[in-house]
Amino acid sequence: MKYLSRIQLFNELDMEQIKNLEHATPADVIKRKTTIVSPHMPQKRLYLVKSGMVRLYRILKSGKELTVDILGEGNIFGEIELFTTWSDGLYAEAMEDSIICSIGKEEFESIVKSHPELGLKMIEIVSSRLKEVEEMLELIAYGSVRKRLLYLLYKLSQKFGRALDSDQGWVQLEVKLTHQELASTAGSIRETVTEQLKSFVSEGLISQASLRSPLSIQPERILSAMEKCH
Repeated sequence: MKYLSRIQLFNELDMEQIKNLEHATPADVIKRKTTIVSPHMPQKRLYLVKSGMVRLYRILKSGKELTVDILGEGNIFGEIELFTTWSDGLYAEAMEDSIICSIGKEEFESIVKSHPELGLKMIEIVSSRLKEVEEMLELIAYGSVRKRLLYLLYKLSQKFGRALDSDQGWVQLEVKLTHQELASTAGSIRETVTEQLKSFVSEGLISQASLRSPLSIQPERILSAMEKCH
């Protein structure tokens, strides 16, 4: 029940309603680097991230991986007929040990019949996800690496940011991404991303005590920097 109450799709239900959903959403522990979904898995299901982190990516013709999205606790992904947050060719991989549950078509339809408001909530989630992915793909097609990386860092601060105990606007990311993972998401290469991050540090947009330390971000400054670049 604790995990279900954190799922974005169910967070407007009361605890009694959530309790009634427990039987339909059994949880599995998925180990880090395990593939959860791939184009070679024909069964279509909806997956709920109860805890942990999941990376959605596709493999380009060149063989390189392009990260489409990073999902944390409370997010959903997958496909069930009309309700989909998916597109052909996507892979889903656990970035860390995660607790994931899945729902089949008949189970989900039964839940929506009992709670019609979940259908509207699902549409809202899907629309928001598609808008975010379209924005990133447009930047990859037409925007500079600097702008793509700024956009990515801002979105990560919205999803995984924790405000630090100060009035200076710093937000610490609760997710650790390597420069290669950032490059994969921004549609660039590691060396270019590393140089850009150094520039962001000197501009006061981000801060990091060491390579192993969490990244701290200034979201408002990053938005301002985005508006000034092409």
